[in-house]
Amino acid sequence: MKSISHLSRTLLRIVAPALTVAILLFGGSAVRADSVTTTVTAVGKKGTPPEIKRDDVKLYSGKEQMQVANWRRGETLFIAVLIDDSLDPRVASNFNDLKAFFMAQPASTYIAVAYSRNGTAAVAQDFTNDHALAGKALRLPLGAGGAFTSPYLSVQDWMKRWPDNGGDRRSIIMVSSGIDYFRGSFDPVDPDLDSTISRAQKQNINVWTVYFPDQGHIGRRPFRAFNAQSNLSRLSEETGAESYYLSTGFPVSLKPYFDEIADHLKNQYLLTFEGNGGKKGKFERIRLNTEVPKIEFMVPSEVFLPAE
Repeated sequence: MKSISHLSRTLLRIVAPALTVAILLFGGSAVRADSVTTTVTAVGKKGTPPEIKRDDVKLYSGKEQMQVANWRRGETLFIAVLIDDSLDPRVASNFNDLKAFFMAQPASTYIAVAYSRNGTAAVAQDFTNDHALAGKALRLPLGAGGAFTSPYLSVQDWMKRWPDNGGDRRSIIMVSSGIDYFRGSFDPVDPDLDSTISRAQKQNINVWTVYFPDQGHIGRRPFRAFNAQSNLSRLSEETGAESYYLSTGFPVSLKPYFDEIADHLKNQYLLTFEGNGGKKGKFERIRLNTEVPKIEFMVPSEVFLPAE
């Protein structure tokens, strides 16, 4: 009996700290192993949205109301900035505004910088919370020298190498023309768009897209530019983010876009609910409602329920 008592005390010393951590992380809620977490952005129709509480949120899958297992602020944020190397070098005139966006982030935000080239993400600076260091990684795009690429394959390449950050928030800021020189942009929907969206949804990554023309004349043809902007917009909307562009010409400044993205990142929550993905896992559409006036939510069009 003495040995059993000693074993019990030993197990308690091991398990108790882990339980304490779990309670702190999830606010005392019991979260099952088959739970799903997705990032939700609260948007105020007029001004900054108020603090949204768990009881303010109603979650639905189809017509069925689902229980919110947890609703919390995600303090840690990982932002991956992906700049298309085929862009017109004049985009660099906006880099001081991008650096200011970096410097305005809190210490709990980790920023990485990469360039989309030949279907890969060439990392210039890995994730760091030294925001000045991240700003030093910005350089002129290669222009025509980096044109033979698919921006969507580059996004997938980086997501495949994304570190496992548990329940932290994740965002990609993609500055691109959206033109796919590798597999063409003649069809209305890019052939790599759906697979890019699916991977982002599986990994709970918001993809914010900022349009800027590339250096090639082909990419500035209205039909291709319009299709490319449509694809960028769909990538953002279906991953719970927004897309930014004003016609197909050169924007006067990207600062308003960076400012709005910064505001959205300040009003994000991590929503956790229980889901049954069956034997293979599946995608499921969800929607959120709230009685808090003048509030909307940006959520991915679908979330992935992992296999049991």
